[in-house]
Amino acid sequence: MKLKRRVQADTKVYLVGAGIASMAAAAFLIRDAGVKGHAITILEESVNIGGSLDANGSAETGYVMRGGRMLESKYLCTFDLFSSIPTLDNSQSVTEEIFAWNEILKTASRSRLFRDGKAVEAPLFGLSEKQILTIEWLELEPESRLGRTAISDHFDAEFFETDFWFMWCTTFAFQRWHSAVEFKRYLVRFTHMVSGFNTLGGIMRTVFNQYDSLVRPLHRWLVERGVQFVLNTQVTNLDLEHSAEGFWAEGIRCRTGAHAHTIQVSDADFVMVTLGSMTEGSTLGSMTLAPVLKAKPDGGAWSLWEAIAGQGTVFGHPANFCEDISGSKWISFTTTLLEPTFFEAVRDLTGNAPGEGGLITFPESNWLASIVLPHQPHFIGQPENVTVFWGYGLQVDTPGNFVGKPMSQCSGEEIMSEILGHLRLQTKAEAILKSCICIPCMMPFITSQFLPRSAGDRPQIIPERSHNLAFLGQFCEMPEDVVFTVEYSVRSAQTAVYELLGVNRTPPAVYKGSHHPRILLDAFRALHKEASMHPAAAS
Repeated sequence: MKLKRRVQADTKVYLVGAGIASMAAAAFLIRDAGVKGHAITILEESVNIGGSLDANGSAETGYVMRGGRMLESKYLCTFDLFSSIPTLDNSQSVTEEIFAWNEILKTASRSRLFRDGKAVEAPLFGLSEKQILTIEWLELEPESRLGRTAISDHFDAEFFETDFWFMWCTTFAFQRWHSAVEFKRYLVRFTHMVSGFNTLGGIMRTVFNQYDSLVRPLHRWLVERGVQFVLNTQVTNLDLEHSAEGFWAEGIRCRTGAHAHTIQVSDADFVMVTLGSMTEGSTLGSMTLAPVLKAKPDGGAWSLWEAIAGQGTVFGHPANFCEDISGSKWISFTTTLLEPTFFEAVRDLTGNAPGEGGLITFPESNWLASIVLPHQPHFIGQPENVTVFWGYGLQVDTPGNFVGKPMSQCSGEEIMSEILGHLRLQTKAEAILKSCICIPCMMPFITSQFLPRSAGDRPQIIPERSHNLAFLGQFCEMPEDVVFTVEYSVRSAQTAVYELLGVNRTPPAVYKGSHHPRILLDAFRALHKEASMHPAAAS
């Protein structure tokens, strides 16, 4: 039996996972492949949609968002998708709203780094000529030759003390032991942003948090067209049938509560699975409790990938990404404030109004902590007198500078105390701590997609010889684009729909600023200008 890759009258599509990849795939299925919404089912293990783009809470209990992905103008697949999705008030498309908003509130940091109690505006990169040459060499080196090497395999120890690294690693959440291939991809993908990197020029934000601004409008659009969201249903495995002509999924094994059942997949149907999860096993703390560290068995995303991978080598190697929690974990925190002292103090210290400056990093922090104060309100329905900000730390097992405990052992109150110490706001600490709710979040796998990998560790979106199965999300392989972005998930969805269902369209090509002489020249000048202006980097 050989299934044809075309939509039939009785075609159904099953999507596993209700994150942005599956939701985007559902939209592309309806918009571009002619699939009726009522023929699309999204199966989700939890009771929530949105995957890693989640946000919830209230002024009374504290708002929570595990993270916030940056956007930029060259996220072509993302803006293609959301050009078809109206905002919640139906006034314009989500894409139009984002571009209009970022014309009003352009990111221009006057305090990208905050050192010794003072804002550092447009910090020098602090790179030596040797380090710059290594960066330029990495951009040109084939991925096959970099293999499983880490970033630290290519740079001297001094590189990781430069302001370039402090800004780079906190903007994108890289660690020195992460993949040199992923680091290279980021260098190439964001060449056009290097010249404004120390002021965060070109970074775009949504009006509200990404759940309210992206997920909710997309969810409403899908529900209006009949897409079925089946929540609290864990997919445990796929029944795959093999023949000389290839393989296909003929069953989806599920568990809803204590009830195990199998969805039969017909010859006309398609299955798309979001592999892995960077936020699986996340736990929340409180003002008085630290979040606990969980491991792989606490959720179903990794076990599902393992079950599928056990059926063939073309399905990748999940163990590469889920068995080194020490290399992929860090902690974020969301703070809700009931009075304006903190926001006013940070505004005065940094010279940026909320929403204007973007990420503020404390390079002297033993936790390598950063915060970002977005434009308020950041949540739909957020009271006028309430403000919310987000932050995170990359080095969570190192004692803090002010609280003397590792971030992983700290409550929300202790995390806020550490941040107030770096801002030199200790005299205002008592009043701020009395009127805030800081909720920390431990995420064991948050940068697992950055761990060193080899060819084949991430499967292709359409595995070789697949008739009706595709993979989505951060752990499938797409040349040139970069993981840990909304764009990567959306691109995987668009690619899967077009290729698997034989749609006569292709996703927009990955933007290549490195192919434009003017952009290359601007990046070259920025890097080398910094080197010539920084005497300590000339050694």
